[in-house]
Amino acid sequence: RLRRGRGTSAGFASTSWTLILEAGGTESSDQTRDALTQLCSIYWRPVYLFLRRRDYNWHDAEDLTQGFLVDLIETRFHIHADPDKGRFRSFLLGALKNFLANRKDYEHAQKRGRDVNFVPLTEVSEQEVNEMVARYYRWNAEESYEREWAVVVLRRAITLLDEECRLAGKNQLFHALKGYLGAEGIDVLPYEEISRQLSRSVVALRKDVSRFRQRYRSILREEVRQTVASENEVDAELRHLCAVMAR
Repeated sequence: RLRRGRGTSAGFASTSWTLILEAGGTESSDQTRDALTQLCSIYWRPVYLFLRRRDYNWHDAEDLTQGFLVDLIETRFHIHADPDKGRFRSFLLGALKNFLANRKDYEHAQKRGRDVNFVPLTEVSEQEVNEMVARYYRWNAEESYEREWAVVVLRRAITLLDEECRLAGKNQLFHALKGYLGAEGIDVLPYEEISRQLSRSVVALRKDVSRFRQRYRSILREEVRQTVASENEVDAELRHLCAVMAR
């Protein structure tokens, strides 16, 4: 669902506090579920990593992740969320800890929420998930959550920029150059090789990268802005994400 919001382009999908407030302020059950389904699709990875680092196995962590996200929807816990009281990542982690403290809330996780259509772990290969978990073997649960949260935010910024470029007819150019933005798993080819592939001068390619980087920073800033209480907190949150990634 794409919309034009405050300070955003037409390509931004509302996330985090925006969606929480939307879900809490609507009378429509379908709209509430739609809003929270988007949140589930975006943020299941940090939740799942936290659980795995708490020594839950593959299947238990999967069930608990689904149970928690469905519980967030069904109990309407989200309506108590107040963006003026902190960052969205802290709210979600606090809600998860509260959920785990109540064992009765997740003992029947598999039996609930059959009509909630967030992206399930079953669409991700076991090998991919195991590799994700293996990257955090030296990290505790909260550190793993924080790091994967940062990865999710960075990945979303790249994805949104990718979508913008596709709509602008620059898909091929962006995919050739996105390695220069630090995108995960992308090989960085020499400018000269890309120049031969695209019949575009090296000077032009360097300018393209500069523009992509500038737009990427703007998108990243907007993504972070939607997870904090005010504009004044954006820079601090960006520094926090950078520090987490630098570890």
